[in-house]
Amino acid sequence: MTRFALTVEFDGRPFMGWQRQAHGPSVQQAIEDAAQSVLGHAVTLHCAGRTDAGVHGLGMRAHLETDKVIAPFRLMEALNGLLRPQPVAILGCEIVADDWHARFSCIGRRYEYHIVNRRAPLTLEKGLAWRVVQPLDARAMHESAQRLVGLHDFTTFRSVHCQSESPVKTLDQLDVEREGDRVIIHAAARSFLHHQVRSMVGCLALVGQGKWSADDLEAALEAQDRAALGLNAPPDGLYFIEATYPTD
Repeated sequence: MTRFALTVEFDGRPFMGWQRQAHGPSVQQAIEDAAQSVLGHAVTLHCAGRTDAGVHGLGMRAHLETDKVIAPFRLMEALNGLLRPQPVAILGCEIVADDWHARFSCIGRRYEYHIVNRRAPLTLEKGLAWRVVQPLDARAMHESAQRLVGLHDFTTFRSVHCQSESPVKTLDQLDVEREGDRVIIHAAARSFLHHQVRSMVGCLALVGQGKWSADDLEAALEAQDRAALGLNAPPDGLYFIEATYPTD
């Protein structure tokens, strides 16, 4: 058996999320169906991190196995041909060691969240960013965000449906920057809880609007209670940027 690692880009708008669902289309299903057509047998695709409905990916990593002899470039080209016109693209394909695992070998994950801070409706980016009408103070958001960096119990920022064994995570980075009318939040950690990034972004938006202070954000964290969450941002602006591995 040969194990292939894939780098995947996708627009999350038409999908119920990454993971195969019984009630709607998923990114996993789209790639698995294409791979079955190419390889002539069913495959199971493993990914670095599941994403919710409406969340996008610029550099998701995944792997599959096959006993068919095929060059990585040919597999990538065949998958892309069959994936059209769905908004999923295989950006890279390589043979990896049998013990390499897209999820369990991953030592870091990075996300971005994009906010468009303007009154005018979104046209080209509808579903690809979160429009916030009220002016946002990106500096205050960034300074407050540093209260969340480090090792914490993130229960407040964790979905009630999260399946992680522990709410304790180490957040390595949470930076906020403004580029014109765009506010971008950069988040990095070894792993994240379900809805953690969206929940942190929602509360930072409250800080940016002057509705919360940095102390309010820290109090929500220390409450370790989902009921203390101020706001969960929509999935539209969330992007899985990259997964890192020991050999990168």
